[in-house]
Amino acid sequence: MKKISILGATGSIGTNTLDVISKRPVDFRVIGLSAYSNMRLLAKQIKLFKPKLVSVKDQDSIRELEKLTDLSGIRVYTQEQGLSKIATHRETEILVVATSGTISLVPTLLAIEQGKTIALANKEPLVMAGKIVMERLRKSKGKIIPVDSEHSAVFQCLQNSDINTVKNIYLTGSGGPFREFSKQKLKTVSLEMALKHPKWKMGRKITIDSATLMNKGLEIIEARWLFDIAPEKIKVVVHPEAIIHSMVEFYDGSVLSQMGVTDMRLPIQYALDYPNRRPNHLKAVDFFALKKLTFFKPDENKFPCLKIAKKIAAESGTGGCVMNAANEVAVNAFLTGKIGFMSISKIIESVLKRHKRMKSPTLDQIFECDDWARREARLLCYQQ
Repeated sequence: MKKISILGATGSIGTNTLDVISKRPVDFRVIGLSAYSNMRLLAKQIKLFKPKLVSVKDQDSIRELEKLTDLSGIRVYTQEQGLSKIATHRETEILVVATSGTISLVPTLLAIEQGKTIALANKEPLVMAGKIVMERLRKSKGKIIPVDSEHSAVFQCLQNSDINTVKNIYLTGSGGPFREFSKQKLKTVSLEMALKHPKWKMGRKITIDSATLMNKGLEIIEARWLFDIAPEKIKVVVHPEAIIHSMVEFYDGSVLSQMGVTDMRLPIQYALDYPNRRPNHLKAVDFFALKKLTFFKPDENKFPCLKIAKKIAAESGTGGCVMNAANEVAVNAFLTGKIGFMSISKIIESVLKRHKRMKSPTLDQIFECDDWARREARLLCYQQ
């Protein structure tokens, strides 16, 4: 029986992970759960999975949770302390990192240092501090298994292969809801339009990142560190059918792809079961029903967020941290109606222009840059 803890249990990845676990109670045991604001759902999860410890936002959340479920015998913590307690608990074997934002970086590092397996669904640790994360991983007995469908696909294609034999990695993406929009039409995008992803059901923030193609840019940075490969070897391919989740091209001309239906439970189960594969009751690809598989180059002029991220991926230092922080603030401003869709990339670019890069930052300096970038981005959003 594998013992699992989940940071971000009430989000899309967290709930899908618990769905996988619920189908196989003999194979998995839940040790810790964290949630930020959805206490009603967390209470249901606690009743069903009976974790040993939970983490919530604050004392008000604890009081709300106490009214919803019996917490006797469960250790309850708040914020960063709670996430770290879950990540380092002696019984946690696999830590599913599915929180949104930068708060996952420290618990991820702590879990790595203690030799845990990280099922990583959150991009921020590697985008913010990829060099630090991977250096600490190499010095520990821990390992990272990606949960993002694209990185899980690459990870699977690379099994038993030397990264030095790889010519290119192709990260596929549906192109989002605005793939066929003109640059002029993009100026008319509303929040409701941006939240309608054509293929995946995800959280609001990542859905907007998919609409701007920033999601693909973040994935390039993540892949660079995760697979220790030069960023110029990482390509983005628009694949509207979303059947091929990514591809690896080798120097001998062979190309391996990982295919599957658009269901996050597939890469989640792979990460939990690794290195084994187990059957499930999920849908499979119906090759006889497939009419076609199409591929396009992304238009970086229409989607400047991708262009910005590709440039940052070629650097090493604080650029990724600053870009990520500015993007989070700008996306939140769009989600709350403070700025328009096209302003997201402009704010990110403006913050990066004001930033003085550090090539080899410490962890403290990364957090300082993150804080600075958020302040700058908020100021720019206010001025829109």
